[in-house]
Amino acid sequence: MTLPSSPAERYARFLSLHVAGAPLLMPNAWDIGSAVLFAALGFEALATTSGGFAATRGRLDGAMTREEVLDHAGELARAVDVPVSADLENCFADDPDGVATTIARATELGLAGGSVEDFTGDPDEPIYEPALAAERVRAAAEAAHGGTNPFVLTARAENYLHGRVDLADTITRLQAYQEAGADVLFAPRVVDPADLRQLLSAVDVPVSVLMVPGAPTVGELAGFGVSRVSVGGAIAVAAYGAAIEAVTELREQGTCGYWDLAAVARPVITGAFSR
Repeated sequence: MTLPSSPAERYARFLSLHVAGAPLLMPNAWDIGSAVLFAALGFEALATTSGGFAATRGRLDGAMTREEVLDHAGELARAVDVPVSADLENCFADDPDGVATTIARATELGLAGGSVEDFTGDPDEPIYEPALAAERVRAAAEAAHGGTNPFVLTARAENYLHGRVDLADTITRLQAYQEAGADVLFAPRVVDPADLRQLLSAVDVPVSVLMVPGAPTVGELAGFGVSRVSVGGAIAVAAYGAAIEAVTELREQGTCGYWDLAAVARPVITGAFSR
């Protein structure tokens, strides 16, 4: 698939991939190599990962600047011919105007979409109060849809990632974000089947679900009416896990069993990178 060159066509193409009951599987790439590899493996769209990108710089999630994240996201978007959606964290701003600035800049980079979180970054008060959270999404949506480079806006309700296991509040927030103009809704770690059914029945735009241990399978999520499945930074962390196991084996056993995994990867990488 060749990604349409027109921003409007790119927006429409990416949004069209979000189909209730046939969820878009959207892995999160952390560098150009992983993005090119995932695209070559046939995935129809990709996302970036803030944590995975930070790890490539030897930092933790949340430690990157807006400029670094935007440069990285644009780099990945230019490297592949499938839609790329940027993990823009909380858009690096508390106020709606700052959020709009981040989204407006992101729309200029060839991205098909991006996200805005309602996470404050403050562990004592981790979630923006509802009115401000909705205004931030409204500002993001106006920036995403009002310019010459429209892109798909995902609004994220972060309650469950920060110890606030409150389904009612999460649904109320997602409904407000839908009303504010979000194209896609996302409440990471809401995976209980009953909770998902309730959430999905309460909104009218595509819903993304984070694949985590204990979550329903992709087939089950499709049956619920989910439109997108994300992996967040987990695959990037798993790649580091493979590296840790390999060097630990080398140091402690003096063996090289990791060559078995390398043998699986090498021909795939060769094919992907030679295109």
